[in-house]
Amino acid sequence: MDILRPMSGLSLFLADARATDRLGRALADRLHPGDTVLLEGELGAGKSHLARAVIQSMQARTGPVEDVPSPTYTLVQTYSAGGAEIVHADLYRLGDPSELDELGLEEAMGQAVCLIEWPDRLDRVPPDALRVALSAEGEGRRARLSGAAGWEARLAALREVAGA
Repeated sequence: MDILRPMSGLSLFLADARATDRLGRALADRLHPGDTVLLEGELGAGKSHLARAVIQSMQARTGPVEDVPSPTYTLVQTYSAGGAEIVHADLYRLGDPSELDELGLEEAMGQAVCLIEWPDRLDRVPPDALRVALSAEGEGRRARLSGAAGWEARLAALREVAGA
């Protein structure tokens, strides 16, 4: 049973990498410390690409932009943007759910901006998280966004901003 109430009709076609970058910038403009974004999709769906666009956009507003590699092997990478902490986690290689305690995600959720790939490996999902499900579609990809009611107002203009 999904504990998130879906947002009505927010499905965006992203024709290319630039459209995914625009979505990342638009999301970055709407994220605040304490927000959790769950990035879902198959291998190669664009989860790390979208996370990179969000992180670099947040950093560009306040200072230098860092290289943002996928945390596939490190599992968690932490960044700073204007005093806000950003946690990017890739749980694909998580060996056992008990390893989550060592990653510090529980403490980060609710304080930092958390971007979590492969969230199905979490013991518990924050009820106010935003889900972004990415899937291949034609030459591009489809992004389906859903979350608790609080996200609806923050993302109302996302379709136009993302250029989708």
